[in-house]
Amino acid sequence: MPHKRTIAYMRPSVYLILPLFLVLLFFAAPAFAQSFSISGYIRAASNGESLVGATVAVPELRAGTVTDERGFYTLSVPNGTHTLQVTYVGYAPVSRTVAVQGKAQTVNITLEPAANELQVVEVEAATLRQKLNDTRMSVEKLTSKEAKLLPALFGEVDLIKTLQLKPGVQSGGEGASGLYVRGGGPDQNLVLLDDAVIYNPSHLFGFFSVFNSDAVKSVELYKGGFPAQFGGRLSSVVDVDMREGNEEGIHATGGLGLISSRLTIDGPLVKDKLTFVLSGRRTYVDIFTRQINRLNEDNEDYNKIPDYYFYDLNGKLNYKLGEKDEISFSGYFGRDFFVFQDTDFRFGFDWGNKMASLNWKHKYNSRLYSNTSLSTTGYQYSIKNEIDIFTFRLTSDIEDYTLKTDFDLFLDGGHSVKFGASATRHYFTVGRLNFDSDDNSLSFGAGNQYEASEFGAYVSDDFLVNPQLSLNYGLRLSGFNNEGKTYLALEPRLAAKYNLSENTAIKASYADMMQYVHLVSNSGASLPTDIWFPSTRLVQPQRSKQVATGISHLFADGKYLLTNEVYYKWMRRQIDFRDGANLFVNDSLENEFLFGRGESYGNELYLEKVKGKTTGWIGYTLSWTYRQFDEINDGRRFPTRYDRRHDLSVVLLHQLSKRINVTGAFTYGTGNAFSLPVARFAFQDVEGQEPSVVPIFTERNGFRLAPYHRLDLGVVLKLRPKRGAADLTFSVYNAYNRRNPYFVYFEQIKDKQNGQTLGFQAKQVSLFPTIPSVTYNFKF
Repeated sequence: MPHKRTIAYMRPSVYLILPLFLVLLFFAAPAFAQSFSISGYIRAASNGESLVGATVAVPELRAGTVTDERGFYTLSVPNGTHTLQVTYVGYAPVSRTVAVQGKAQTVNITLEPAANELQVVEVEAATLRQKLNDTRMSVEKLTSKEAKLLPALFGEVDLIKTLQLKPGVQSGGEGASGLYVRGGGPDQNLVLLDDAVIYNPSHLFGFFSVFNSDAVKSVELYKGGFPAQFGGRLSSVVDVDMREGNEEGIHATGGLGLISSRLTIDGPLVKDKLTFVLSGRRTYVDIFTRQINRLNEDNEDYNKIPDYYFYDLNGKLNYKLGEKDEISFSGYFGRDFFVFQDTDFRFGFDWGNKMASLNWKHKYNSRLYSNTSLSTTGYQYSIKNEIDIFTFRLTSDIEDYTLKTDFDLFLDGGHSVKFGASATRHYFTVGRLNFDSDDNSLSFGAGNQYEASEFGAYVSDDFLVNPQLSLNYGLRLSGFNNEGKTYLALEPRLAAKYNLSENTAIKASYADMMQYVHLVSNSGASLPTDIWFPSTRLVQPQRSKQVATGISHLFADGKYLLTNEVYYKWMRRQIDFRDGANLFVNDSLENEFLFGRGESYGNELYLEKVKGKTTGWIGYTLSWTYRQFDEINDGRRFPTRYDRRHDLSVVLLHQLSKRINVTGAFTYGTGNAFSLPVARFAFQDVEGQEPSVVPIFTERNGFRLAPYHRLDLGVVLKLRPKRGAADLTFSVYNAYNRRNPYFVYFEQIKDKQNGQTLGFQAKQVSLFPTIPSVTYNFKF
């Protein structure tokens, strides 16, 4: 039975990992009575906003941490006098001496904006040492300020696309913003916006993400070593935090670009109590295409251009009830619209996300904190086709309601415990079809609906064993129920860091992950034909296990950080489809699924420089990704479409002067794997007609597209407005006009005399030539 196989698969890992936890606890126990906690909040002095990802370090202990989404930090230190060093990009560093004598200490710190560019550089250099000392590995953090310095497609900064420039993270190809992390698919990424799930983080067929950089404070990407509080996906966690709003006054931030504009307003509603952030963005390509269509409406040979546009809205309210309580409400709504209309024909589809989250943060005492949220999120797409008097609609959607609570407990023994639980109710609509006529003389419908429950509970521990060794380990219990079938799994997590010297550290991690919802899609490029499908009696949850180890070295007086990580990931119950599968309008969709296994392994090399006028990074990934199904490719393993042997990114930022920054980003990747027919045979089905030609495929993904490479350039010119700040951003996408492959099709070659087919010729389709753009950004 499926249930028995699930339990049997789970037990070996549990039996191996739990004894390891006990051993670690045994050896770490002597440290418990020797350490005490220093904790508090790091905030900006100018507006009172919490600073997420600020670094707090004790240099003499080679220990440090980063602040969480509340701006909160905690460190375990022994008795004595210690120096806290607090740094954050764009702010002047602060040092504070703290005496610890047998009890925990609370130290809140505010940071002032850096007075000059040199201070900013020094702050950034300090973050490299924090990366070295952080127990976590396989983590990438990005702020909107950093992303805005890079070249942007159509002048629009995109945080997700910037993450694609990091090692181990790939795009699905030209024009795709989906993330393929360490061999995982686009549905295997847990994308969170203020703790609420976003199911499709893409606009414009994947060319943009749904995250407006002006409304976002920071983005954190976990590629491995996942903390125990995260679950539900196999390959990565993308944790996005929205801004809280300025406490000092009303401010506006925005930009005017070639195809879109955006505006963000934030400030206090009640001084020192209530702040708000309101952000909106819209493209307006449809305005120009409609005008072009009107000008050519009398031309019979003119092919109309479809209308396309998207918009999104972000909002957040943050209310401080007192010293111990804070409540916030976050919301997001965005949709994409694509419409093509002719005389007797109208075709269109739209898709989008919605999210609302109510969050309560409470401080019980200096040792115990909680964060409780109630959220709803949904993703829906709809296809509508009108021909004459008939209307055809196909819709699919998923809607969630989630209650989640997390606790942070800080003990004197250097023991920082995090524990919590979550429960989610899922509502799935799978391929709902409606067909009717204007006079209602003909009408029918089809489709499936599911209701399922998902839950999780976890506990984790983060502590400093000694100045050289730090550990983070935890255990997550997850479960899923649908149609009377319940799945349960234990997901152990472990991360360790050991300092070989002041400038060198080795790290290792292990993570076991479960995924209970699955994406059915006819494309890997985030096209809006996505169906989310729950685990059922026939469709078992996916599972992955990942181990990683690496070494980090800081050199040249802290200017450079070199990191090398190797990883191996096992994936079970991966999903594919039978040949000729009917993915839509199918009441038995789960019968079209095939189940197999996968593996991914590789090496990621990363060099980062943050000190000096020239900064940036170089990332290189050597990797292999395979899948294996008994019913596909004669049971032989095959590379996935997004298997990429070599992946290289070079990002450079140079400060020409205080007002001018130039940037460049070069990417290179092995071409995507795809299937080609190796031969064709013809048969005569109707006498006197041209024979039908049938392609013959012998191997899944046995061929490669041409390598992908591209250079983007940009210049940021800071202006001098009378009020506030402004800049002009000039970008050139694909500077040397590389025609990268999007897909390949075959064109028939026919005899000009008799029209008979002589052969077939492969044709490549490319999307983007060289695209210049300019954006005016402002803030006041």
